[in-house]
Amino acid sequence: MSSFSRLSRAYSQAKILPFDDSSKIVLFSDCHRGDNSFADEFANNRNIYFHALRYYFNEGYDYCELGDGDELWENIGFDSIFAAHKNVYKLLKEFHLEKRLHMIWGNHDMVYKDPNYVKKYLSSYFEPIDDCDKELFEDITYHEAIILKHSDSGQEVLLTHGHQADWWNYTFWRWARFLVRVLWKPLQVWGIADPTSPARNYKELIRIEKRIKKWILANNQILTVAGHTHRPRFPQPGEIPFFNDGSCVHPRSITGLEIQKGTIALIKWEIATKDDGTLQIVRILLEGPQQLADYHRMVR
Repeated sequence: MSSFSRLSRAYSQAKILPFDDSSKIVLFSDCHRGDNSFADEFANNRNIYFHALRYYFNEGYDYCELGDGDELWENIGFDSIFAAHKNVYKLLKEFHLEKRLHMIWGNHDMVYKDPNYVKKYLSSYFEPIDDCDKELFEDITYHEAIILKHSDSGQEVLLTHGHQADWWNYTFWRWARFLVRVLWKPLQVWGIADPTSPARNYKELIRIEKRIKKWILANNQILTVAGHTHRPRFPQPGEIPFFNDGSCVHPRSITGLEIQKGTIALIKWEIATKDDGTLQIVRILLEGPQQLADYHRMVR
């Protein structure tokens, strides 16, 4: 199956999530939450991420995670990841309880496309203090894609991870996972990065983006948001409407996209220094806000 067919299938089977100009939605991807070892790239930004997540919860946002939330290539199971970042998952649970959590699987957490796997490992967790199991993400469903559909205009925003345009990481993800576990994870501890990852291979990154753009043009898709390459993208109206929310494993910062009041914006959260020398976590607007309606008509 070609990347074109994989993207078309993801679109046709996507979950429909209605929204309007009163909706507030934040999009993050590629958190790669790990086990807090030296190979856990998320650990460097976990305090930034947790602060941002709490802000969005308190402000009434829906949270959409566009794949690779959990690092299940380097780590065999979810238990060690949960133990390392328990506070994050308990906050995500609060989103889930209020039906404000929407999850997409990527290549690094592709096991979540199996509902039985999700039910077995994510429904509950063992709390040693109380010596009993407690509810975590009961009845949660992971999707390959989600379509945000505007209730008034009918405008659609396709959300997916983007690895559909990466044949190796989609079709042969089990082989890629094996190589990461036995080869690249030990080398990563010594500072040697996996050269097959599109996030670190510029030529492969460009090829993946071109495939997604071709699919957007061929299908006249109004607006598409992906992750996978870790490279933030924010096109201007009239350009091909292909957005990327970046990742949560940038050096000392995380990036994402916010949708609110009928607009979309690219944002960054990072640690900054106050005048008195103390540190604070700040939100920085990188691009936008731009009206979603401005992307309604594409320029071919």
